[in-house]
Amino acid sequence: MTETIREWANRAEYDLESARTMLVGGRYFYVVFCCQQAVEKALKAVIISKTGQLAPRIHNLPRLAELAGLPMEASRLELMARLSAFYFQSRYPGKTELPEGPAAEMHVQALLNQTEETVKWLLSTLI
Repeated sequence: MTETIREWANRAEYDLESARTMLVGGRYFYVVFCCQQAVEKALKAVIISKTGQLAPRIHNLPRLAELAGLPMEASRLELMARLSAFYFQSRYPGKTELPEGPAAEMHVQALLNQTEETVKWLLSTLI
């Protein structure tokens, strides 16, 4: 594994840890933002690993998944689409898809769990 790939992988893991910390603090908006960032960085590590080229500077997770060229389960692609939609919502003020009240923590915890599984799987494909 090259230093560049290792750096992207480390940053993905850092973002996951940040998501866990934000969850404890009840900062649900940032949990999901960090989840999106973790998957993005893991995908970029995979793209570099497979192509030897830097990944494009885009944030669309389904597109990055396509460029990574890994066969993916529909549930992972659905997660990536949801995280991407939230990322774009987070860039500008307005309504987000996060639920309000007690449902928010359960919803965000489920997204974090799925993200952790996905990032772990993506990083396991690195050479």
